[in-house]
Amino acid sequence: MRSRRQSPQCFARGALPALLLAAAAAIAGCAGVTVADHVPTAIDGLPDAAPPHPGAPSAYPAVNEVPSPRDNKVLTSEEQYKIEDELIAARNRVSTLNASNGKR
Repeated sequence: MRSRRQSPQCFARGALPALLLAAAAAIAGCAGVTVADHVPTAIDGLPDAAPPHPGAPSAYPAVNEVPSPRDNKVLTSEEQYKIEDELIAARNRVSTLNASNGKR
């Protein structure tokens, strides 16, 4: 029995479609428009009644978007003591109201 060897032309005939398919997939991956928007409904594309994609960016920031730096100044120690005293006074008011109402 003699083994059959494939000729280089036969290999080239099989490699050419694979190469063209890979190139088409690479080009389609770089497309700015999603391919799913243009797929017919018959082969699981978007239905005709589907709303269009929003053109404006979302009102919420992206997950990896870095917020702009704050321009708030650091509190002085006097301002911090004043705020702490106000918080303590508010806590005491609430605790006395709760104690008079029988709440814990």
